[in-house]
This record gives sequence, C-alpha cells and structure tokens, in this order.
Amino acid sequence: SPSPSASGAAAGRATPEMKRSAVRSLIQRYFHQLQSGCGNAHCTNDNCASSGKVAPMTPNEVAAKALQLFSQDAQLCEAPASASSSPQDVDMLSPNDSSSSSSGSSTSTITSASTTTSTQSQSAPVAAVVAAAAGAPESSIPVQSVPQLDLDGPGGAEPSSVGSDPSTPTLPVVQSLDANSLLALYEQCRAADSYDRISHAIVDVFTFVDRLSKSFIRNAEPAASSSLQELLDNPPEALNKEQLRTLEGEHDKDEDCTQKEEEEAGAVADSEAACSEEVIVINDTEAEGEDEDVPMAQPEAASQTEEGDKSQSSDTLVDFQGLRRVQRLLFGCHTREKLTTSVMLLADWVQYMQPDCEKMIHCLVICFDLATNTNHSAVDIDYLDRALPKLCQAAASMPVASQARLARIWAAHCSDRLQTLVAACQQQITLQVLLDEESMRENGSIIGVTKVLKIIFYANLLASELELPSCKMPIEDRAETPATSASSSGPVEDDLFVYSSVHQPHMPKFAEDQLEKALQVSAIDCRRPLVPLEEFYNEALSENIQMHHDYLSYKTLAMESEMGSGHTNYFSFMLYAFILTPAAKVDALYYDSRMRMYSERYSILSNFGQDGQDGTPRPDLKLTVRRDQLINDALIGLELVAMSNPKDLKKQLVVEFVGEQGIDEGGVSKEFFQLIVEEIFNPAFGMFVQQEETNNMWFNATPFENGAQFTLIGIIIGLAIYNNVILAVNFPMVVYRKLMGYCGTFADLNDWSPTLYKSLKSMLDYQGQDMEEVFDQTFKISYSNVFGEMVEHELVPHGKDVLVGQHNKQLFVNLYSDFLLNTNIQQQFNAFRKGFEMVTDESPLKLLFRPEEVEMLVCGSREFDFVELEHSTEYEGGYTEESRIIQDFWSIVHAMPNESKRKLLEFTTGSARVPVGGLKCLRLLITRHGSDSDRLPTSHTCFNVLLLPEYSSREKLEERLLKAINYSKGFGML
Repeated sequence: SPSPSASGAAAGRATPEMKRSAVRSLIQRYFHQLQSGCGNAHCTNDNCASSGKVAPMTPNEVAAKALQLFSQDAQLCEAPASASSSPQDVDMLSPNDSSSSSSGSSTSTITSASTTTSTQSQSAPVAAVVAAAAGAPESSIPVQSVPQLDLDGPGGAEPSSVGSDPSTPTLPVVQSLDANSLLALYEQCRAADSYDRISHAIVDVFTFVDRLSKSFIRNAEPAASSSLQELLDNPPEALNKEQLRTLEGEHDKDEDCTQKEEEEAGAVADSEAACSEEVIVINDTEAEGEDEDVPMAQPEAASQTEEGDKSQSSDTLVDFQGLRRVQRLLFGCHTREKLTTSVMLLADWVQYMQPDCEKMIHCLVICFDLATNTNHSAVDIDYLDRALPKLCQAAASMPVASQARLARIWAAHCSDRLQTLVAACQQQITLQVLLDEESMRENGSIIGVTKVLKIIFYANLLASELELPSCKMPIEDRAETPATSASSSGPVEDDLFVYSSVHQPHMPKFAEDQLEKALQVSAIDCRRPLVPLEEFYNEALSENIQMHHDYLSYKTLAMESEMGSGHTNYFSFMLYAFILTPAAKVDALYYDSRMRMYSERYSILSNFGQDGQDGTPRPDLKLTVRRDQLINDALIGLELVAMSNPKDLKKQLVVEFVGEQGIDEGGVSKEFFQLIVEEIFNPAFGMFVQQEETNNMWFNATPFENGAQFTLIGIIIGLAIYNNVILAVNFPMVVYRKLMGYCGTFADLNDWSPTLYKSLKSMLDYQGQDMEEVFDQTFKISYSNVFGEMVEHELVPHGKDVLVGQHNKQLFVNLYSDFLLNTNIQQQFNAFRKGFEMVTDESPLKLLFRPEEVEMLVCGSREFDFVELEHSTEYEGGYTEESRIIQDFWSIVHAMPNESKRKLLEFTTGSARVPVGGLKCLRLLITRHGSDSDRLPTSHTCFNVLLLPEYSSREKLEERLLKAINYSKGFGML
C-alpha cells in the first residue's frame, strides 16, 4: 500500500490519469442517461431517456451526444442504485483498465463480426469515445471496442437494428485517408449508387485525432497496396487473420513467426479474431500501430527534430494540394452532414482532452483549410456556422507554443487563404453579435473566434514584409553610434523634473501578449501587411461592445493579476485591440482617462481639511493664462506642476483665460490647445522646423530653447490625448513610431522626405560595378540647419575618404537614415517623449493603438464629410429635420468651401479637426434661440450646441452665420 506521504501528495493535486478518469466517468453517465435513463418515471430532464423526450438514436449518435452534453456541462440525473453493477459499466471501462479484460469474457463476449448483443452495440461507441477522450492510444483499443458507425446516407438503407439479420455486412474501420484513395472510393460509391462507404470513411477518420493526423500526408512514399486495391475493388466482407495482419502493416513478418504467435494465442486469439471487425487502411502509405502519446511520425531528418525546435518550425506534412482537390467532394450532398458533425466532435475532443500537440495541429490545419476553400454556398455556410466556432474554441484552448506554430504554418503554407479565413471569422463574430448583443464577453463562440483571429493576425504579419531585427529594436536598447550630432555632443542639462522616463512602452503584466513574445513579431514591424490590418476591425462588435463594460472587465483582470489570481472568468476585447475600430479604442481611452481623473478628484476631496484654507490641493489641474502671454503662462504653470508633483498632470484640465467669463466644460480647453499649438509650432519660436516638401513639422537640431521646453511640449501633447482634444499637429509618421518605442529607419524617410528616399532607393537599386564613379558619394553628408547654413557630418570616422560602393551602400543608407531620424535629434526627442509619457504612461494607449492610429488620435480623421454630420445632428426647441430654417442651414453649409466648413466646425465644437471615426461620431445639437432677430448665432463649444435664431429668410441666415464663424474669438457669458 502507498505510504501516507505518497497518498497525501496524490490527493493534493490531480494527475492527468485522475482527470481522464473523471472525464471518462462523466461521459459514461451521460451515455447511460441518454440510452437507459435514470429510472425515474417522473424525470423532467430533456436529456434523459426516462423523461421520454430523447429521440431514437443509433449508438454512435448517442456517444456523440454524450460528449456534447459533457462539453456543455449539461444536467445529470442521479444514477440508479443498481448502476454500479450494470453489465454495461463493465463494457464501458477503458481498454487500459484490467477490469475490462478480466470481466470481458463473462459479459462482453462477441460471437461474430456481424452479430452483436444489445449490450455490446450500445457500449462500443462510448468506449471508443471515452478511450479517445481520455487520450488512450488508438492502437491499444481492442477491436471489439471500435464503434459500429452509422451508415445511413442518401440512397442507403437504414442502419441495422439490434438483432438484425446476421448476414448484414459490417463496414471495416478506416484508419486514414488521402486524396487519391478518397477519389477512388467516391468513384466506386457512385458506380454502386450507394455512398455508405465514403460516409463511413469520413466519419471514421474525421472524428478521431489519431486517424486524421495520419491523413492527407504530403510526399508520402507509395506502399505496396495490392491488398488495399483488392479491398477497394471488392465489396466489404469478413477478413481472415492474415489479411488483417497485412493491412495492419505486419506483412513483413515471416509465416513461421506468424504461425507461432497464432499457436501461442490459442483459443482466446481465435475467439478474438472471430469477433473482430474488419480494419481497413485507406492511404498510400503503410499504416503502423502508432501510440497516441507519440508525436506524428516525421520523414527522415524531421523525425530527429527536438520538440523545442519543432515549436519554432513552420513545416507541416499536410497535403494542401490533395486536400483542396477533394474539398468539393467532402462537401458533396452525400457526405457534408457527416463531415460537419465529425469535425464538430473532433473539435470537442481537442478542446477538452488536449491530445498530442503535433497531431492536434495537423488536424486543425486540415479542418481550418476546409473553411477557407469555400464558394459561399449554403453547404459551406453550414460548415462555417456549425463547425468553425467549435474549431476556433479548440484552437484557442491550445498552449501558446502550439498557437504560435499554427500561425507559422498558416503564414508559410496558407498565405493565399488568410483573407478568406479572416472573412469567415468576421462573419461568425458579426452573426453572434447580432444574435447576442448583451453578453458578447460571455459568448464562448465570439471569444473563441476572436482568439483565433489573433492567431491569423500574427500569421498575416509573418507572411508580410517585415523590418529587419536590427531596425525594429527599441530605441532605448540601441548602442550609441560613434558619430553624434553637434546638438547631442554637448553637455546634457540637469533634469528639472522628478519623473523618471519609462524605458519600455508601458504594458501591464497581465496584458503582455504571450503570442507576440513567442513569435517575436509586432504590428509595428510590418510596413505592408498581406491582408490590410483594417480588415481585422469588426464594425458590428465595435458598435455594440458597450465599452464601459469592457473597460470594467479590463480593470477587473488587472486587479486579479495584481492579487496573483491565475484563473478568471472575465474577458476584455481591449486585450484584442486589433479587432476594435479606432473609434471604439478612443472610447476605451476616454473611460480610462475619466476614471483616473475621478480617482484623483476623489482622493483630494476625501482628504480636505477645512475648505477655503490656502495650500489646499485642487481636485483639478487649473491653468490661468493670458492670451498675449499664452506660451509663457502655460509652460511656467505646467513646469511648476511637473517639478513638484507630476501625478497632478493626470487630473482633469481646467483652463481660464484672464479677463474672460467662459467656464471650462471642455470648450475653453479646446481653444487653449489650438492656440498654444499654433504658437509652439511656429518656426519663429525655434523649437520645430517646417519641411517644405511635406509641410510636416520636425525637431530643430539646434534649438534656441533647452531640453526642458521639449519636455513641456510633450506634456501638452499628452494632455491633449488625456483630455480627449484633437490637435492641428503635422508630424511625420516616424514621430509616432518613436513614441511607441521604436527608432526611425530608412523606410520612414519615404514619409519624412520623399525626394531623399527616392534618391537613396535608386542608389540601393543600382547594380553597376562603376557605382563609385556614377554617384561619387562619400560617408560625409551635409544638411541645412535652421539658419539656412550647410552643416557637414561624417557618418563614420574619416568618412570623407570612404566612397560608397556596392559593398557598403546598405551601410551608408542605414547610417544616413539613422542620423537624420534618430541621432541628430536624440536629445530633443528624448525630452519630448519624456513629457509625453509623464501623462500617458499608465494609460492603455500603447496597448490599444498602432502608430497610425495614434496619429489619428492626435490629429483626428482625414474624412471631412458634412453629409455624415447632417445625419448625426439632433434638434430641439421646436426645430426638426423638416423645419424650413434647418433645410436652409444645411443647404448653405454644403455649398461652403472647405475652409468655411472648418470654421463652422470650430465655431460649434471648439476644434476644426474631425474626430476619430469621422463626423458621424460627432453629436451636434441645433436648438432654437428665439424668433427672428438681428442676433448672431452662438454656440456652447463644451457641449457641441449651436444656438440658432429662427431667421425670416435664407439670405439673412447665410449673412448672420458667415459673420459669426468668421469673427469668433474669445468666450463670454450669455
């Protein structure tokens, strides 16, 4: 007997064997409940035979239904007292249990392959299900435990019932399939006008991981298949023992050895041979007994690959060409239902039993490929609607290493199918969202498909053009280049601020993407994705997500992570930001900012001593500025806050213009940001220079101000994002990439300076050996500074003496790009980024947004569609869409030039920029402001409200409106 310590250790944790035993027991109970009932004549359980509500089913269908009920955690009736002594329980024990073989002689003896008892015909299917579910090697399952498959098919006879004619043949078990044998079998079935055999083969193979993992193998060696061909050419009939051994791959044994084994087996072996069902292998390769726990056999050198190396491999043995050749056959009217049902059952096994990883991946690759090779017929839609969600849940349950391997396989072998797979997944998510808008975060199908969509997302990145590892390295980890600019070679000024810069993009521990780590690839690495990343947005989900609920789920996950909880029932789409539209992400960022503002306000108010005392902290961040001294007042005020307590920057911003009565509910802050941005980016201020070719703003390499001023400007940009204000800032895209923690590369020059990019690109493309004479370029470059003076710089020591040739042109381009985009403005940008992160470091900005989306967040959308604004506008005070003055108003607006439209937008909302998502996301309210008068229209920019008097004529409306929008500066009280 085991020692107390050993038994205590065993009881302290559940071993895999214990888990399999528990699963086996539950599936058995479901099977008995469906087949025999609980014995209660008044049972109300719809899934119990005693209730009379269970439809007649074949044993195979009962077994499949039992596994489905197990996966759904369906209701179980109390087992009858006599269940423990039922003969069926003896039959249903795992083939590996000793009690199965010891009691089988008395309770499970099968007299022939075609005549079985009622007990055995019922228990055989569930025995196979339980054995497969428990992870038992298929080769270890006794032949009598192989299920009698449902052979019902179009044009075929009904399955034989218990006690049917003993002469009825039993179809042999199919161990594997390939394209050629499947086509041959189909031709035979068509000639015989009976498709039972091909339906049976599909069920046999697609239901079991071990069998499907040996199917559709590419580059398989042709095997001696005379016995196989003979079986294909003849109807199924009882096999003798020698034929059985030949098909099992034992034909190499000599006859003497075979005879000796038969003699040693004696009468028991003869009895087993007589009761065994026929086993047929439909494949071009020899089928050998394969243990369930042993990875799928690999050819030659691949079989010697270590498991760690296999997880990094993109190789697969799936015969995609053959599989796609027979795809329409599999979806034929005679086989489609069997295929869909079998794949669903297989997906359940994979999800709950987690078989060998390589076999599991092989099966999923096959089944997912069937979902991509569709023509959108009703047949395909049925497979997508029923099987695809279960496949996604199975793939989502795999370990991260297996998901990474699946992504590599798709990238390497299915890149032409990724767009179709994305569309299929998006269709399923949209359908589920429309059916279940209220509980998307609890919908298992939506969650599973979303997780698989992430695998496809990374497969798409891997299949696209990526940056080199040295180019995508975070800027903080880059070694200092030998050559430094004049601006960065000087002494570094003392830091005025308490805040210590975050060296890596902020990411909560629980939110780190393990799949991204495993694949070592990020969306920032991808310049031109194979499938546009915008196609991963799901509009229906983003519009119905109720982001405040999703944000609460995100915060709950964060708290559970901090508490060390390893298991959670919460799900947040914020962790799968690729599926959310930018407008939905803005909502998430808005809720995060408001929660932090309210938290800061609450902490101040709860700690108040006596109201009105001097020195009492404010619950907001208040800036009092003068219009004629805007920059000085703003920067000094922010500098005092950043030096004393940077955390105050996360309070709600309140701006007050000296001498004006406006109360800041958002509109005053919008004008403040607009005015200060105009002055800061004025070239006369000397901190930024405007590039003539692109009109973009860039950091001045020789600024008049110190680094602290760039930090304050970074704070202003961060405050604009934090307070949901759009700015009129024209930065090249490389600035946003650098803010996300990456350095600029040669590819970024295309946006920074298209002419220079084309010039360097022509140098890289030139293949002539006379490159030194043609280009006459050395490693010494020159550029113009802010004063218009030419400045020379050597990219390498003694660069003026090093000519650029074929051997070093790539080095020259890389160093040139790095100098212009990184080294030359390193000190200025580091200070700018530091100020930016003082405000945004704790927000989910870097979790949610890609660089191009950050640009949209800062600058707004480029879509300028006032028709969308008209459709989203609301009215009150007596105005409606049919009011004459409203119709005249929109007629005047649509006829305005774009410049006047921008002024109108600024007049009504406080900003001339279009919000993320377009003008349809802007909620403008037009209200009646009295009857006809000479008053100008007015607005509440804090609330996007336009107060419009009911003018007597269209001409008067146009004159009053244009005057109002052209002369609108300052704030007052109405």
